[in-house]
Amino acid sequence: MPRVLIVCEYASLNGGERSLLSVIGGVRSADFDLCVAAPPIGPLAEALADLDVTLVPLVLHDESGTRLSLDECRRRASAAIAEARADLVHANSLSISRLIGPVAAECRVPSIGHLRDIIKVNAAVIADLNRHSRLLAVSQATRQCFVSAGLDAARTHVLFNGVDLHRFRPRPLTGYLHRELGLPPHVRLVGSIGQIGMRKGLDALAEAARHVAAADPEVHFVVVGKRYSQKQEAVDYELNLHRTAATNPLRGRFHFLGLRRDVPRLLNELTILAHAARQEPLGRVLLEASASGIPIVATDVGGTGEIFPEGSATAELIPVDDPQTLGATIIRLLEDGQRREHMGKLARQRAEVAFDASLASSKLVTHYTQALGKEG
Repeated sequence: MPRVLIVCEYASLNGGERSLLSVIGGVRSADFDLCVAAPPIGPLAEALADLDVTLVPLVLHDESGTRLSLDECRRRASAAIAEARADLVHANSLSISRLIGPVAAECRVPSIGHLRDIIKVNAAVIADLNRHSRLLAVSQATRQCFVSAGLDAARTHVLFNGVDLHRFRPRPLTGYLHRELGLPPHVRLVGSIGQIGMRKGLDALAEAARHVAAADPEVHFVVVGKRYSQKQEAVDYELNLHRTAATNPLRGRFHFLGLRRDVPRLLNELTILAHAARQEPLGRVLLEASASGIPIVATDVGGTGEIFPEGSATAELIPVDDPQTLGATIIRLLEDGQRREHMGKLARQRAEVAFDASLASSKLVTHYTQALGKEG
């Protein structure tokens, strides 16, 4: 049974880690022995323990959160590969893929780099990525970004993330979130889920929310997620969001909920999911909301158009950094319950066809098999 070592840099559970967790069961059932190299303490380690996945401790940051030198990180990664006796290494993010490429090549172990970001990279990063046996991009937009920068097109493939269609499914509104927030049942909730940071466009959503709140006194907004960056600009960004939320007409109507463990249920309490991201390789929350049958308004960036193809009526796609259009689109959907219901049904159907976790698992198994075969 081939042993695959999946390498993760952070202890948190964000999109890349959740996408990984969604395919573990399917990969195991295909007779692969999985273990994960990651920080030994934190939400990811807890989730892996629940799944009975072996964890190889790998710490790449000091106590202040600063990443160790590239040489030291690679030394530790090499030790983890040796400890795991891996037949194949799967680097689960762009930064880890850059780190692992040369290490796996020097260890003479086949490897896969998983590209889950759309960012500009220099020639040195591309050279390190090209050391992998195989590269996976979460969308065509992500693949094109890196191939245009020099990534080897022949070994770079698209693999959509998958979502558990049972955990994320249409459910009747229960009102539990309304009760938690002390809101009457008739209030509509527009929600945003994701990290608090400039890339997610929450400032644009807050500005759009001002327009919506002024037009409709029965709408509240909820933000699920937290800020991870400790940079001053990120801290200031979050403070400014809270200041905006504390002013009229949003005062008391814009709720920051932090991290939540109940996202599958919480999605079904929303009237609309609003996603104002400035860049999005393949937004996991968009897949989850689609599977849940929730009407979605999202910026047309990165791989979002691949989730919601043009003409499919599965979501409302709008230009980036356009709060006025975002607000107007939300208002229009709030006023058209039939349209919301139709969009939700179509979004669920799209998720069933293209984003089932079992499909993602099956395709990942194929990539594992081919990566091993190429090295054989």
